[in-house]
Amino acid sequence: MTDQFDVVVIGGGPGGYNAAIRAGQLGLTSACIDKRGTFGGTCLNVGCIPSKALLFTSELFEKAEKDFPKLGIKTTGVSLDLAAMMAHKTKVVGELTRGVEFLLKKNKSEGIVGEARIVNPGQVLVTRPDGTTRTLMAKNIVIATGSDVAPLPGVTVDEETIVSSTGSLALKSVPKRLVVVGAGYIGLELGSVWRRLGSDVTVVEFLDRITPGLDGEVAKQFQRILQRQGMKFLLSTKVAGIDKKGESLRVNVEAGASEKQTLEADVVLVAIGRKPYTDGLGLDEIGVKRDPRGRVATDAHYKTNIAGIWAVGDCREGPMLAHKAEDEAVACIENIAGRAGHVNYDAIPAVVYTAPEVASVGKTEEELKTAGIAYKTGKFPFTANARAKTIAATDGFVKVLADAKTDRVLGVHILGAEAGNMISEAALAIEFGASSEDIARTSHPHPTLSEAVRQASMAVEGWAMQM
Repeated sequence: MTDQFDVVVIGGGPGGYNAAIRAGQLGLTSACIDKRGTFGGTCLNVGCIPSKALLFTSELFEKAEKDFPKLGIKTTGVSLDLAAMMAHKTKVVGELTRGVEFLLKKNKSEGIVGEARIVNPGQVLVTRPDGTTRTLMAKNIVIATGSDVAPLPGVTVDEETIVSSTGSLALKSVPKRLVVVGAGYIGLELGSVWRRLGSDVTVVEFLDRITPGLDGEVAKQFQRILQRQGMKFLLSTKVAGIDKKGESLRVNVEAGASEKQTLEADVVLVAIGRKPYTDGLGLDEIGVKRDPRGRVATDAHYKTNIAGIWAVGDCREGPMLAHKAEDEAVACIENIAGRAGHVNYDAIPAVVYTAPEVASVGKTEEELKTAGIAYKTGKFPFTANARAKTIAATDGFVKVLADAKTDRVLGVHILGAEAGNMISEAALAIEFGASSEDIARTSHPHPTLSEAVRQASMAVEGWAMQM
């Protein structure tokens, strides 16, 4: 083993391990350091992947219990084996973490388990789990340490009854009453898992709407669907405190100065967002600048103010999304290698993996109005889509926003089944600078859900043909 590398990456999540892989592809020697013990970061270990496993299995359970009879499938004795469901989740995570280790080796990047601290520019001290240390020298250091759960002031997370997203993925039984603090992507996804499995779910949100950042029209319809499914919402409401009373929890909430109430819960999920993980890296000691939110400050090429030190992913500005971190990792390494790496932030999609899913890319109507950009709108409901009818998934719609003069696609928003898969077409359209007419005149296979994207694009110019 050598202690001299072209690139040392701190963090083994989607930003970190993809940076190390891309470095190997470009002929750069690299090491990837992660203190967790298994590579893949929050996303693979306690985030995106395990949550999607539970979302999938819980959806199947609810369909078998409630929807199969409507489709002519008779079932008897459908019951939940939570331990087996969790075992599936654990199996998937294990397979994928081992896959990341294989990819690092395949691309000649040394995976190192330990806690990293930047001692000087070009020098990283790694403390291994057994307490021994190793000093790595690097021409370039990439900070890809990701993010951590944002705390709720005055509330202590014990990961048993008051849980973060991490603890909510490992509950040993289905809580009868679950209170979710925060109506963002994470809270709604995990809340929907436990609702399907039998929990009475109440979501408390400080803002006056769910899913901040999503298109407003989409968010309103999304909330109506979730309410119809049985999820309850308290908006414009804050959590003032949580008290334990025997085996249950009392969640004190306030909606304004005079409206106060107490919610009884067996488990409380705190999901108010995430914060950049930048402490303990030695950044202040060597002079690496951070912004007011604690994120590593970089320029457009991912360089910090200290030569040879770079940052990508959740620990720098921008949406905290695994694929955004991956894109930045590739661009950053390409810049290090003397290439022209870049990321088009207008073409980064986002998905809420509930049922139905919500996916978006580009601008929302609210953003276009604020910017004073004239635009045209085309919408198409899944109730008019043949494939949606055949699979009994007619909730939602597709919305396409295009420039009023040039017809260039500015944003696409999908509420419906398989929205996460369909949004890639829209991201590609934005990446290539396509017009709504380009999508409208592109043949889509019939019958598919993706035809709704085409019909919404036709509707921009008023010639949708299926409604």
